[in-house]
Amino acid sequence: MPPDVLDLFCELAAVPSPPGGERPVADLVTRYLRDCGLEVDEDTAGKRIDASAGNLYTRIEPTADGEPLLLCGHLDTVPPTGEIRPEVVDGVVRNAAGTILGADDKAAVAVMLEATRRLLAENRPHAGVELLFTPKEEVGLLGAYAFDQARLQARTGYVYDQAAPIGTVVLGAPFSQSLEVTFHGRASHAGMYPDEGRSSIAAAARAIAELRLGRVDEISTANVGTISGGTAANIVPEWCTFVAEARSHDESRLAELVQEMQDAITFAAGVAECEVSTTMRKSYRGYRFSKSDRAVSLAAGALGRCGYSASYELSGGAADANVFNERGLEVVNLANGMIDIHTPDERIAVDDLEAMVDVTLALVDEARA
Repeated sequence: MPPDVLDLFCELAAVPSPPGGERPVADLVTRYLRDCGLEVDEDTAGKRIDASAGNLYTRIEPTADGEPLLLCGHLDTVPPTGEIRPEVVDGVVRNAAGTILGADDKAAVAVMLEATRRLLAENRPHAGVELLFTPKEEVGLLGAYAFDQARLQARTGYVYDQAAPIGTVVLGAPFSQSLEVTFHGRASHAGMYPDEGRSSIAAAARAIAELRLGRVDEISTANVGTISGGTAANIVPEWCTFVAEARSHDESRLAELVQEMQDAITFAAGVAECEVSTTMRKSYRGYRFSKSDRAVSLAAGALGRCGYSASYELSGGAADANVFNERGLEVVNLANGMIDIHTPDERIAVDDLEAMVDVTLALVDEARA
């Protein structure tokens, strides 16, 4: 007998797949889909984004009228810091080895695979299902950005990439911009000629101290995630770089926040008599749905079929849904019961894994109806 969704999830989760190292998990997914009688196409995205695997794509041709659906999950996890040994305790899957579990997003991958198996094995009528599994989602949605969405027939889709109770429907995600800031000072001996130096680290520290970080307002956040610089304790540091980001559900508010950050950076450089350069890039575009939009109403109907009342929220993070919504599709992010993702306490209930298989099949039924 084929593994059930719990066994499949545990098998996938036990295989490390940090961003760029998705090959072993991609091979497992490919083998599973081929065992279901499906052809799997792997594109060349891996080479283009420095990953060991590309995007995996397969299509199940329709057997009934209705609306084809895209189901998308990502193959990578945040980097584990040790072994992953999934275990079930009191109906909940955790990692017995004390690092991440990888429910984000292997719970979604397992659910989509098991739902596909059942769809085919039970000869359930459907209007067409397309499956996409992406690499390097956790470091900028890179696999999804590298995928040729012109291949898709579906205009409506779902990702399961929100750590919240089943029934939660994400109506919107923020816009984001990252800033890589490099201060260039002047090196000198810190003991004998400190006055001749210009400390890039001091300049960076002043800039960071002036930034409004954390929750800036009810729709915006900002963060400094990494900082590096200097060569030795007795040398006034010539170079220092930090990477910051800003997010907002309002694009104009994001622009204002980024300008505020740039002003603080420029001021700090001037006070410290350092030069500064800032490289900016759009991380991803936000989106916003209404409850009446087709993809949202389909999700509410499917959740209702499975006994869940839909609730709605905005997300503070991004998912592959951001990419496809930017490109004109309607792709909704549905919560799947994950808890404490990206931490050693990451976990998911067995009941939620099984329930999301039912939700997936209900989505297919809703799209056919």
